[in-house]
This record gives sequence, structure tokens and C-alpha cells, in this order.
Amino acid sequence: MKLGFVSAILPELGLEQVFEFAASVGYKCVEVMCWPPGKAERKYAGVTHIDVTELNSDKISKIKELCCKYNVQISGLGYYPNALDPSPEVSEKAVNHIKNVILGAEKLGLNQVNTFIGRDWKKSVEENWQRFLDTWRPLVKFAEDHGVRIGIENCPMLFTYDEWPGGKNLAHSPAIWRRMFNDIPSPNFGLNYDPSHLVWQHMDWIKPVREFKDRIFHIHAKDVLLKRDALNDVGILATPLQYHLPRIPGYGEIDWAKFVAVLREVGYQGPVCVEVEDDTFGKTLEGRKLALKVAYNVLSPLIPD
Repeated sequence: MKLGFVSAILPELGLEQVFEFAASVGYKCVEVMCWPPGKAERKYAGVTHIDVTELNSDKISKIKELCCKYNVQISGLGYYPNALDPSPEVSEKAVNHIKNVILGAEKLGLNQVNTFIGRDWKKSVEENWQRFLDTWRPLVKFAEDHGVRIGIENCPMLFTYDEWPGGKNLAHSPAIWRRMFNDIPSPNFGLNYDPSHLVWQHMDWIKPVREFKDRIFHIHAKDVLLKRDALNDVGILATPLQYHLPRIPGYGEIDWAKFVAVLREVGYQGPVCVEVEDDTFGKTLEGRKLALKVAYNVLSPLIPD
């Protein structure tokens, strides 16, 4: 296993500055965000540390040189849109750019791209399913043809009223993953597993590691604190940010020693990349850097070099 972080948390920095910071702390890899250049559509989105639409041999060489210079690997390329958005224009742009990111990974000699399935949040799982198959069967085949694996993050994308009631990512539970992998059984189709999203859904965050061990390609390390007084007040049908708080590893509900122990038990040898959505460290660049340093100190004894 290699300990890293997700570059979305440092949008003010260029790619070399991100790698330089990672190396200074001790991180060994970074999941690099590859959104289309432009305005962010939501928090933590719209970050472009590699523009995959402009990758030429010179830029590829420079990126590889940075990896060597700082001894920091790219764990995968990340882009997290809604490929099943009810707007055909929005979904088409998302699908086309997922393909661009897959091609970018191939050009860089990488085999990992991370994203969301997407969802029409006003429709049920069943009502979304045929569109999921129609969209993702060819996308997974495209990834296969280019030697790239797709890791689907399990965040429900259900936090605010504009994502109510179903959330904007279909792949939020083991029952759905089981069905996904049954209907699209490709070995290039798996998970970018984040245990914190199971915690606030009141689900077992260890059991899926064992069941889906062969489908876990990449891991996001994020913690979460359940505000139980608030939960008792508003109930689970409220928008989830009313009763939970994203935290960095070690500051929430997850037993990280237990989690890493199970990862070792099932033979996981991939990246473990910290996400920072923890505003208790502040919203400044220095606060987010501090959060990454603290998270490193929590996890590095469990995932030594």
C-alpha cells in the first residue's frame, strides 16, 4: 500500500507544487484531478492539475519527470461528474470527458481512472438502471480497450436539496455494487472505496472490504463524525449534512487500524489517498495543508514506506 492524497484539496497549487508538498510531508502518491478547464460546478470539483485534452509528448515527459524528481507516483486520474444527469447535454459532456481521462491515463502509462456512476436523482434505482447499462457498458469496454481500470467512488452525492431525494451517484451500497458487477462483469470495473460514506448511511464499513476485495482498485481515506443529537432531532430523512460532519482520518468514527488490518488481510496493495473535506481546519490553503499533515501522522504508522 502507498499513502497519498487527492489533489482536489489544493486547487491553488500547480502540479509541481502539489508533488513538492506531497514529498515534503512523506506522501508517496497523489490522485490527480483532471476536470475540464473552467469554472467549478460544485465544491471540490473543477480542479484541473492535468489537462488531459492537451497532453502531448512534451507535457507527458514533464509530468513523468516531476514524478521522478519528487519520488511521488500518480495513483490514478480523477474526474467525478454525473454521467447519468437528466440533461442530455450535461451527461454527454461528462461521458466524453471520462473517455478523455481514460485516454490521458493510457498516454501517461497509468491504469487507473476514478469517477462516479452518476444518477438522475429524481428517479429510483430501478428507473435509472437501463440508462446506467446503456451508458456504462460502452464506457467500461472503452476502458478495457485502452488498458485502464475504472474505480467508482461510493459517495451517494446526497448532501443538499438540489441532490434530493436520490443523490447523484447510483453506486452507494453493496446491493447496488453486486448488481453492477453482475451486469457488467468486466475485470476493469471496480470501486474507489471510501468507508466514510457507509458510516453516515449507518452501514458496516468493514464487511464490503472482504466481499469486494477483488473489485477494490483504489481507496479514499476520509473520516466522518455523526452528530447524534442532531440526528435524533432531524432523523435520517433529512439532508445528510444536517447530521454528519466530514473529518480527516483519526478525527471521526472509523477505526483506521482495524480498517488497514482488514485491507492487509484481503491482500490489498493499492493506493490509500486522503481526502480533506474537514472545515474544522479552516478553509484556507494553509489549513488544508495542515489537515493533510495531521492525516499523514495518523495513517503513516499503519501504512509505513
